[in-house]
Amino acid sequence: MVGRVTLTGPPQHPPRLSDVAAQAHVSEATVSRVLNGRAGVAAGTRQRVLAALDVLGHERPVRLRRRSAGLVGLVIPELTNPIFPAFAQIIEQALAGHGYTPVLCTQMPGGATEDELVEQLEERGVTGIVFLSGLHADTRADPSRYARLTARGVPYVLINGYHPAIDAPFVSPDDGAAARMAVRHLAELGHERIGLAVGPVRYVPSRRKAEGFVAALGESFGLSRGQAERRVQHTLFSVEGGDAAAATLLDQGCTGIVCGSDLMALGAVRAARRRGLGVPGDLSVVGFDDSQLIAFTDPPLTTVRQPVHAMATAAVGALIEEIHDRDRGERDAVRRTEFVFQPELVVRGSTGPAPGDC
Repeated sequence: MVGRVTLTGPPQHPPRLSDVAAQAHVSEATVSRVLNGRAGVAAGTRQRVLAALDVLGHERPVRLRRRSAGLVGLVIPELTNPIFPAFAQIIEQALAGHGYTPVLCTQMPGGATEDELVEQLEERGVTGIVFLSGLHADTRADPSRYARLTARGVPYVLINGYHPAIDAPFVSPDDGAAARMAVRHLAELGHERIGLAVGPVRYVPSRRKAEGFVAALGESFGLSRGQAERRVQHTLFSVEGGDAAAATLLDQGCTGIVCGSDLMALGAVRAARRRGLGVPGDLSVVGFDDSQLIAFTDPPLTTVRQPVHAMATAAVGALIEEIHDRDRGERDAVRRTEFVFQPELVVRGSTGPAPGDC
C-alpha cells in the first residue's frame, strides 16, 4: 500500500464523553470542556482529547478544527508481521495529536522500494518521515541515501537499526538485553542446550541479538565464543525461517530456543510438533515482540516484549523536535544519537522445565 493517507470515516452518532475520556485517559468533565472550547485545560491534554476524537473516528467540532500542520510519511516494511501495524497505529495516533496527517507507505515484494517511496513522499511535500526497520538497519545498504535526504532539508527519525554514519535520531529496543534475559530465563528452568533462531546477519537487530545471546551463554555456561556461535542460526524473520532454524537446532540437541521474532517462534513450535515433540514438555520456545494475539496461541507464547508504545511515542517526539529545529535553522547534535529502550520478559506457557527436570 503506497502513499496511502489513513482516514477513518465519521460514525453516524455523536461521540460519547465516556468513550473519548477512556481513549484520552482523562475525565469526562475534561472532555466536555475541550469540546465546548472552555478554558482551564492544558495544551497537551487538549491535544490528547482531540487525538482521541480522531482515533475513534469522530469529526472534531467545527470551531476546534485546524489546518493540518503537514504530512508526515511513515515507511514500514510490511503489514503481515503484526508488530509493524502495532507501531504504525501508535505513531499515527501520536502524529495526529501534534496536528500532523500521517501517510502510510508499505513496501511489498515487487512493489515500490524505500527510495521510491521516499521520492513519492517528497513530491507530496511531506514535513518529515519516520522509517521503521528500513534500509538503515541493513549493514549492506548505502547510508548515503539518508545524507542526501538531510541535505534536502527533510527531517526524519529511524526506528530499529542503528547506523553510526547516519546523522539522525534513532530509537531502538535493547536487543542484546532481550537475548540475555531470554537465555537467563531458560537457564533458570534447567536448560543447558539453548539455541538462537534469528534473522539475517546483515541486519543490526539480528547482530545485536546474536551478540547478547553469545555473551549470555558464556556467562551462564562458560561456553567459548566459538562454541556459542554454533548455537546461532541466521534465517528469515518469518514462520518458515523459524521452522527451518529450529529443525537445525533440534538436531543439535537443543531443548530451549530463543527466537528473533514471535513469528519465528511460531515456526519453532511447528517444527517441534512435526517431530512429535511437546512444547514446553520437550522444547521451550521464547519469542520477541509480544505482538497482538500472541498471548492466545497454543501454547501462549513466552516472549520478550518490545516497548512499542514508548518507542513509537519517543520517535514522534524526536521527529517533532527535528522539524522545529529545521524551522528555526538549528541543529542539536545531542539528539542525533540512539535512544535505547529496555524490553520486558513476559512468561507464558511455551517455556517450562528442561526435559528430565520436571
